Amino acid sequence: MKPVIYLYPTKKEEVTVHLHYNGRLTSTDPPYDEAIGGWRVIARPDGTLTNLADYKEYSYLFWEGADYPLTVDQTRGFVVKGSDTREFLQSKLVELGLIPREYNEFIAFWLPRMEHNAYNFIQFVGDEYTKNAPLSISPKPDSMLRVFMAYKPLNQYVKVAPQKIAPFVRKGFSVIEWGGTELVD
Repeated sequence: MKPVIYLYPTKKEEVTVHLHYNGRLTSTDPPYDEAIGGWRVIARPDGTLTNLADYKEYSYLFWEGADYPLTVDQTRGFVVKGSDTREFLQSKLVELGLIPREYNEFIAFWLPRMEHNAYNFIQFVGDEYTKNAPLSISPKPDSMLRVFMAYKPLNQYVKVAPQKIAPFVRKGFSVIEWGGTELVD
């Protein structure tokens, strides 16, 4: 699991983010502050963050986790040719509610892992992800979108029921998270 968290408050303010992950954190940037159980930052409306532990500037909060077996129903989702993955992701991520900065960073991270596969099974996981990696954020955001993609390389096309995508509307203080994982048998 390799998610990033963007914070977009309506005004410059201190924000605390606590991640309650049901697994083991393997990497974070900025470093996850164990003393407070999270990150404490000054967030600006443009998404720029200043970490209060080291006063360095960041674009987002990154975390990577392990030791959590994600269960995904592989009978629904999407099966996409590897060579079509860029266009598919851009289209679906816009539909989900990501803006260019966010979907471009998502695609830059995930595309090299996916584009050379014959096909990719892709599902945007909802409750299974959020219940096992809940976030507590103070002050409480007005809107929060958590996009988590599970994918599996395939050698041939497999028919699956298409996944329904729910649109997201940003309002007020918005928190946007994207991440993903490769499914292994």
